[in-house]
Amino acid sequence: MPMFSVSGTDNSIQSHSTDAEFRYFVEKFDDIQILKYQVRDFDQLTLRQKTLIYYLSEAALSGRDILWDQNFRFNLRIRKMLEAIISSYKGDRETADYKSFITYSKKVFFANGIHHHYSNDKLIPGFPESYLTELIMGSDPSLFPLGKNETPGNLVDIMKPVLFNPSVFARKIESRHGADIISESATNLYENVTQKEAEEFYAGKTDLNDPHHVSLGLNSKLLKRNGKVIEEVYRSGGLYGKAIDSIIFWLEKAISVAETEMQKNGFRLLIEYYRSGDLKKWDEYNVVWAKDTDIEVDYNNGFIESYGDPLGMKATWESIVNFKDSEGTRRTEIITAFAQWFEDHSPIDQKYKKGKVKGIAAKVINIAMLGGDCYPAAPLGINLPNADWIRKEVGSKSVTLANIARAYDEVSKSTGFLDEFAADQVEAERSRKFSCIASLLHTDLHECVGHGSGKLAEGTDPNSLKNYASTLEEARADLFALYFMMDEKMLELSLLPDKDAARAEYDSFVRNGLLTQLVRIKPGKDIEEAHMRDRAMISHWVYEKGKTGNVIEIFKKESKTFVRINDYVKLQELFGQLLKEVQRIKSEGDFEAGRRLVETYGVKVDPELHKELLDRYEKLNLAPYSGFVNPKLLPVKDNQGEIIDVKVLYTDDYLAQMMEYGSDYSFLLCVTL
Repeated sequence: MPMFSVSGTDNSIQSHSTDAEFRYFVEKFDDIQILKYQVRDFDQLTLRQKTLIYYLSEAALSGRDILWDQNFRFNLRIRKMLEAIISSYKGDRETADYKSFITYSKKVFFANGIHHHYSNDKLIPGFPESYLTELIMGSDPSLFPLGKNETPGNLVDIMKPVLFNPSVFARKIESRHGADIISESATNLYENVTQKEAEEFYAGKTDLNDPHHVSLGLNSKLLKRNGKVIEEVYRSGGLYGKAIDSIIFWLEKAISVAETEMQKNGFRLLIEYYRSGDLKKWDEYNVVWAKDTDIEVDYNNGFIESYGDPLGMKATWESIVNFKDSEGTRRTEIITAFAQWFEDHSPIDQKYKKGKVKGIAAKVINIAMLGGDCYPAAPLGINLPNADWIRKEVGSKSVTLANIARAYDEVSKSTGFLDEFAADQVEAERSRKFSCIASLLHTDLHECVGHGSGKLAEGTDPNSLKNYASTLEEARADLFALYFMMDEKMLELSLLPDKDAARAEYDSFVRNGLLTQLVRIKPGKDIEEAHMRDRAMISHWVYEKGKTGNVIEIFKKESKTFVRINDYVKLQELFGQLLKEVQRIKSEGDFEAGRRLVETYGVKVDPELHKELLDRYEKLNLAPYSGFVNPKLLPVKDNQGEIIDVKVLYTDDYLAQMMEYGSDYSFLLCVTL
C-alpha cells in the first residue's frame, strides 16, 4: 500500500514552527487560488492519535479515483493522459501553448475532472486543438492509457472532441428547468438512462411506513444493459472495488489504534458496508458514528453528499480526517447545550418542530487531511449523518473547520475587496472588525442546529424535492443561522460581543447573495450551484418582500452598484418568514412550491449588473475560487518498522502533489472511449 515518500532535497516541502512563519498562499492560476492549511497543535497529540490520523489519512487519499470516475466516465483516462504529458513531454516547455496546457491541467486537477467544480460547465483548453497532437506525439507512448490496438494517434482523434467541442459532454450536472436532467448531464452516476427511467426505477421502492428506510441509490450507479435498467453497487469486488479495498486496508489498521471501543466498532461496520454495499449496514455504521462523541480524532469516509446527483439521491465519495480544536469547541458546546431552546424559538410551524432535540454533538476541528469531494475545494462546516431518521432518533455531529476558516481569513485581510464592494467605510470597518467571529458563528448555527432542526411530516418522501433538495436544505440552514444571529440570546450567551457583529454578517450575506457571488459565474450563464442558488434565493426574496419599508436598498454611486441594509430588525423578521416557508416545503415535500421559489429568486442573473461586477472584480486581481494542498503526514519508524512518530510537512507545489497522488493513489482502470 502506498506511503508518502519525502525527499530531503525537495525544497517545496517545508516545516513551520510558528504561526508567524506559516505562509498560507501557494499560487494563483486562472480563477483559482491555492492555499495551505496549518495543522495546528498536531504535536500535542499522543502517538496513538497521530498514528490513527495517519492511517485514516491514507484511507482518505485512497478513494481519489472514485470521485474522478463518478464525475465523468472518461475523467480517469483524461487525467492519466495529462499526467503522461506532464511527466514525459520532450518538446519546449517554455512556450505560451505549453504554459496554457499546464494551466488547463491544473484546472482539471482542481475540479477532479474536466467540468468546473462550481459551474459544472466543461473546461475548454486555452491552447489550440493542433497542439494536443504535438503534446501526445512528443511524449512517452508507454505512459498513455491506450485501449487494445490503440496508438497515440488514435488517442489524439478520440480526445479532441471530448476536450474541445463545447457541445460534447457540455455540463456535468444539467439543472435547467425543462431539461432531462439525467440524460443531459455528463455525471457518471447514470449511464444510458433518462430522468423518467431513473424516477420509475426508484418509484415506490421507499417504504414510507418503515421509519428506518435506507437512502435508496446512495452508493450505486444506475445504467441500462440489454434494455434493462440496473444498479451497480460500489463495494469490494464490485464497482470501484480496488480503490475500496485500499480504503478497507487502512481502516483495518485504524482499528488497532482506535480511541474507544465504539470507534473500533464503527470502523468494523464501515468495513462491512464497503464489503457488502448494504445500505442498512451504512445506516448501522452511521448510528454508531453519530453516538461516538467521546473522542479527539474523527473522520468522514464514504458516499455521503448528493450535490453531484441531478436527482439529489446518489452520493459522491469524500473523506476528511480531523481532531478537536478545544478552544473553538467551547463555542459550539454552548450552542448545542441550547439546541432545544433554538428549536422551541424557531419561527417555523409548531407541527414541524422537534419535540425533543436529540444528540447534537458539535465541535470545532482542525483538518489533518482532505480527500475525495472535499479536496482541493474544502467545506467550512459539516453536519452528518444525512438520514433524517438518524438525526431525529440518534442525533448528528456538526463540525466547523477551524484551520480552513483561518486560512481563508488570513489571505483575505488585504485584498481590497471590501473597499470596492462595501456600501461605505462604516460597513467596511464593521466587517473587518467582526467578519471572522460572525462568519464562524453563522457556520456553527448553520451546521450545529440549522441542519439538525425541524422534522418531516409523517409519510413525506425524503426524496420528493429532487433536483431542488440541496438548494432548499442549504437555504433552510442558512435562514436558521441568519434569523438567530440577531437574537438577544447571542449576547446573553456571549457568542457575539454586540449586535454590530450580527449586522456585519447580514451585510456580508446580502451583499454576497445580491452582488458579489456573481463574479464566480461566466457571462451569459445562470446560477447553477446549490449553495449559490440558496444565497441568491434568500437575498432576492428578502429584498423584494422588504421593498415597501426600504429594508434593503440597491443604489448607484459613481456608476457602481452597492447594497445597503436600512432596517436590520425587519430583515430578521423576513428571514424568519422565509425560514417558515422553506421548512414547510421540506416537511411536506412540496416540490412545486420549492421549484417556484428557487427558479423565481435563485437562478437568473441580470446581465448588465453581472458585467459591471466582473469588471470591478477583475481590477482587484483576485481569484473567486479557493482550494488547498494537503500536508504530508510522514511516519517515522524504528528498526523494527514500528511507527514512533508522525511528522507534518507542508508543500508549496500544487502540481507536484497532483502528480504524486496520480502515481501513489491510482487504483482504478480507466474507461476507453
